[in-house]
Order: sequence, then C-alpha cells, then structure tokens
Amino acid sequence: MVTNTRRVERRDGEPEVVELNPIFARPGEATAVPKFRFPGDEALPSTAYQIVHDEAMLDGNARLNLATFVGTWMDEYASRLYIEAADKNMIDKDEYPQTAAVETRCWTMLADLWHAPDPENTIGTSTIGSSEAAMLGGLALKRRWQHARRAAGKSTDKPNLVLSTAVQVCWEKFCNYFEVEARYVPISLEHKVLDGYELEKYVDENTIGVVAIMGVTYTGMYEPVAQIAEVLDKIQESTGLDIPIHVDGASGGMIAPFVQPDLNWDFRVKRVASINTSGHKYGLVYPGLGWVVWRDVASLPEDLVFRVSYLGGDMPTFALNFSRPGAQVLLQYYLFLRLGRAGYTTVQETSRNVALFLSGEIAKMPAFELWNDGSDIPVFAWRLREGHTENWNLYHLSDRLRTKGWLVPAYPMPDDLPDLTVQRVVVRNGFSHDLASAFLADLEDEVAYLDALTGPMPAEGQRSGFHH
Repeated sequence: MVTNTRRVERRDGEPEVVELNPIFARPGEATAVPKFRFPGDEALPSTAYQIVHDEAMLDGNARLNLATFVGTWMDEYASRLYIEAADKNMIDKDEYPQTAAVETRCWTMLADLWHAPDPENTIGTSTIGSSEAAMLGGLALKRRWQHARRAAGKSTDKPNLVLSTAVQVCWEKFCNYFEVEARYVPISLEHKVLDGYELEKYVDENTIGVVAIMGVTYTGMYEPVAQIAEVLDKIQESTGLDIPIHVDGASGGMIAPFVQPDLNWDFRVKRVASINTSGHKYGLVYPGLGWVVWRDVASLPEDLVFRVSYLGGDMPTFALNFSRPGAQVLLQYYLFLRLGRAGYTTVQETSRNVALFLSGEIAKMPAFELWNDGSDIPVFAWRLREGHTENWNLYHLSDRLRTKGWLVPAYPMPDDLPDLTVQRVVVRNGFSHDLASAFLADLEDEVAYLDALTGPMPAEGQRSGFHH
C-alpha cells in the first residue's frame, strides 16, 4: 500500500536508451530501446525478458541482506502454487470463493494462535502488508472511540494515539492521514521501549488507544504488553478512562507463539483489542501479505465494513486497497499446513539461535556494545563502544561490509537519542549458522582494517541510506 512518490534520481550523463547485446537482438528488432518512454515498436518476449532480467541482476543478493525483515525464500511447491494462483484477485470473492474461504481459515487460525476468547466468532482480514493491517486496527480504535464519545454527548474533535518514538513509520502515516494526534512516549537508555513508564502523562479522554510493539523495528525488542495493560488498569481505576491496546505484531506476532509460548502479550491480555502481523516477514511468505485480527466482532465497528455488489456477489470488505493478489493468502495457508506449530517452532527457534550466536560473538569484539541480543525476535543491534576510536564510525563499517555483499544498515536511533547510532542484523529463515560464520569473518576483517587506520575516515555528507 506504500507508494514511492520520489523518483530515483537519474545520474548525470545517464543514457536515454538501453542498448541490446547483439547476441540478444533478433533480426529486424531495434538494437536500443528508450528507458523513460514507451518504445515505438514491439519486442519479442525473449528480448524484453533479457532486458528486465539484466536490470534486476544489479540488485543486491537477498540472502545477504541483513537489513530486511521480508521473506526472500520459499520452497519449490510454494513457487508452483504462486505461479498457479498469480491471476487470483483477493477482492473477487464471488469468482474465487475457495480463496476467500482459505483467507477466513487463515485469520481464524491466527485468532486461535493468539488466544482469542472465541476464535470461531471473531473477525479478521488479510491485507497487502502489516502496514495496512496496522492502519485498519487504528481505524477501528478511532471509530470505537467516536461512537463512545457521541453516545456520551461529547466532542470527537481531537483523537490521539499513544505510541513509542521507536514506532514503525506506518503509524506516523496513520496519524497523519487519518487526523489523529500522535503522542510519542520517548525511549531512553533507561527505558529502551514503551514499558508503561509515565504513561499517565500521555493519555486522556481523547486517547483512542495505545500501540504496543512486539518487535521494535529499530532493535527487535518486545514492548511488555501485559505491563502496559497493568498501568492502563491503574489509570482506569483512578480516572475512569478505559483505553484499549493494539498490538503491532508485524514480526513478533509470528515469533512469540512458537518461541515464547508462555509470554502474556496477545488476547490473553484483556485490554488487547486487535493484533496485526506480517505474513511476509516471520510468516515466511513472499511479499506482500499482512493480517489483522480483532478480539471479537464487537471490536470492529460494523459501519467500517462495506458491503459491495461486485462481479455478481454481495461481499463485505474492510480494506484500504481494493483489488489485490490472492496468491499470497494461499501461500500462507500452504505454510500453515506444511509447517504446523512444530515446524514454525523449529524454523523460528533456529533463526533465534543464529541471532543469539551472532550477537554473542559480536559482544566479544572490543569495538562494540550490544543494545540487545536477539532473544525476543531474532533481531539485534549494537553500537560503537564509547572511546574505541575516533577514526571511523558505523556508517564506515556498513560501507565496508557492502563491498563484501552484506547489507547491514547503520542508522540513528529516534529523536530522543539523536547522537546514538546503531547497526542492526535481522536473521531470517535461510540465514544459516554457516552464513552467520561467514558474516562474522568478514565483520572481523573489516573492523581490523578500520582499526588499523592511522587517521580518520571522511564523514562529510554521511547519512543513513536506511529508513524504517
């Protein structure tokens, strides 16, 4: 659902055409095609394929991308399903009723996984990604608050949402797009996540909800949902304010049930109204797929659900998008059947073990100090140890690692910690102990190279190329 409105900059002197290798050009075809305008003539499929294939080849190696949470590998049966279902439109439930039925099965399975009081009688939906799912959860919070305020004869002019400064950018977009005041609780060295500290200073009668993140994007740490709920319980006792929680489980929603099954974070916490997750992150599906599930039918106001007569059928829909792929929904169901609880546990525990191995080895290096160790979701971050060097920083290290093919972002923490720069590693399915060992060897080599410098590396114009 995210649209890139900024053009990738054209390089000075960049040619206006793509020249074809003579081996690929067929008799009678043009030997060059325009880059930025429609070609005047047709090309053979094989020629067009070769051009696009060669362009895409310049992207990085996804297996070495330690920045992304998004799945980069599925097995051959999943790939076969993907091709077979590429033409299915998820919105067209009349034409593809079985895909619609599978969608319902999937979010019902998630409702059960997340301990909904009555999974068979709750409600959920698939989305293009966890960002859309989060926004739908936010919209339901806002609409429920509006209904309650109107019923009490009160104004609905100034809704606000309370969240951490380390929140993912989709929540900033939600507050901007849907005119909700964002009230950011600052993180700090003492409070690395939103943990309920001084929460009473941020909530009031206009608060539609509190967002708790299961796997902060910056560092991978869990925000303690049950602890936040306890603080909100005390606030309700003293003020009467009954404030719900939305859990952003984009990553942790598919980790905690398998790796930390006794952790109290989901619908077992009575204040949790809705949960979103990303099917294309630790749900292990190709991009883009998200899910959102509500505690019960009453948690999703009926007036947000549209009933559309479309292609011969009457269809309820709650989404920011309309037409969207159905293939990923089938892939999610395939993985639920293929792996089950035992399989997901094995996959997620393996990723977590690799993360713990890597963070443990990096913690031994004199140059670094861990921010967290990957014991929540298999994601961890570190910073340069204070006083280690004046000659280089983590941006230099990130650039050096890129020359070996590794994408390991360096970036500043949120505004409350503007002088703190960290590097982060995301361990996903397919990043094995062998690859981790190879990464460690390259990391040690590049640190040794930088430590051997006799003068400082240039830092002019240095900035993170990575955004949350």
